Amino acid sequence: MKWTEQQIPRQDGRVAVITGANTGLGFETARRLAERGASVVLAVRDTEKGELAAARINGDVSVWELDLTSLESVRAAAAGLRATHPRIDLLINNAGVMYTPKQTTRDGFEMQFGTNHLGHFALTGLLLDLLLPVPGSRVVTVSSTGHRINAAIHFDDLQWERSYSRSGAYGQSKLANLMFTYELQRRLAAHGTTVAVAAHPGISNTELARNTLPVARRVITWLAPVMTQPATAGALPTLRAATDPSVLGGQYYGPDGLAERRGHPRLVASSSDSYDLTVQQRLWAVSEDLTGVRFPVGQVVATA
Repeated sequence: MKWTEQQIPRQDGRVAVITGANTGLGFETARRLAERGASVVLAVRDTEKGELAAARINGDVSVWELDLTSLESVRAAAAGLRATHPRIDLLINNAGVMYTPKQTTRDGFEMQFGTNHLGHFALTGLLLDLLLPVPGSRVVTVSSTGHRINAAIHFDDLQWERSYSRSGAYGQSKLANLMFTYELQRRLAAHGTTVAVAAHPGISNTELARNTLPVARRVITWLAPVMTQPATAGALPTLRAATDPSVLGGQYYGPDGLAERRGHPRLVASSSDSYDLTVQQRLWAVSEDLTGVRFPVGQVVATA
């Protein structure tokens, strides 16, 4: 049976924090969760745009400032959320950048790796103890089919200082999203309350591709009717990962169509590289060092 938005269970009493929720996939995810009764926090860099987005959603919606390119902002957002929200049921790491020109975050990290992976790594660590006491809570991280394309974790040059490839840096960040999810799930398993799940939207027609080269943008525009799907459909794998009662920790959801480009959400497999336990654990340790956020073994509160 095809999974559709009609199968999203009621979310009354649940609190969902969604990064990058003012547009595209994040907005559609927030809209549907709010319509099902969740209290939704739009964690966004531009709060003015966030307020405009919130005004278009029916339900209990608030806006919180979060700039994933700044660890200072991540820590401030986490501290504010901790002070105002005694529990979180869903943390959806949705925000991201794609194929950006060579640039760095405020902390000096390559923009795609810093935003897509390190910012979410830090945010998750700083909020994790608000999820752990909540049965059925989930951390959902949005990856991409791009994790298969020109993708590896370049420990010898994580910040692409020697050379730079837009697609390579994007692929590294999306592969890191999956490796983070799988290692996080191993660490959560003993607690029995919170699970880590990943999803990808296929090829969705959103603003994310705005940094692609002009020729690529023209091709995307020409092929959009047959190659892409709207954000309303692209958000469904995330929504299934976040709400389907049958979902298990460590799973990965994406579209069921050809090459996972579009279609209804189903359980999918990620690349063989993404399951490399040694690389996952090394990436985790490096991410702790770079962000200053710790997930100590046997403890539930991260420190910064």
